[in-house]
Amino acid sequence: MGGTPLTLAKALEIAKENQNGPVTPPVTAMLERKIGDIWRRIQAQPNTYVMSQEEFSVFNYYRSRYDNNRVAQNAVARFWSHYKGESTVDGATASSKTPSTSGAQSSGNR
Repeated sequence: MGGTPLTLAKALEIAKENQNGPVTPPVTAMLERKIGDIWRRIQAQPNTYVMSQEEFSVFNYYRSRYDNNRVAQNAVARFWSHYKGESTVDGATASSKTPSTSGAQSSGNR
């Protein structure tokens, strides 16, 4: 990582690129801390909490941990029902509501 601060976006990128290999402890620690924070927020407001895009990206990476959890399924559904996508200058949506599933199949030893 050569002196550049580790951002959440960079940690996710590194983890996704290394799904079948080792992920460095700083990356793992950051992502585990973040998923813990997100899950606590969801549990505190199980019927109303709406994840931000950044939170959803992390949650989606760890999604298989919550495959059979109704609270998690509802949180994902709430995210998509509130998702606006990236707006262009004229306000039109530039991205679709197609969920990213990369990283969702395996939670492995993250």
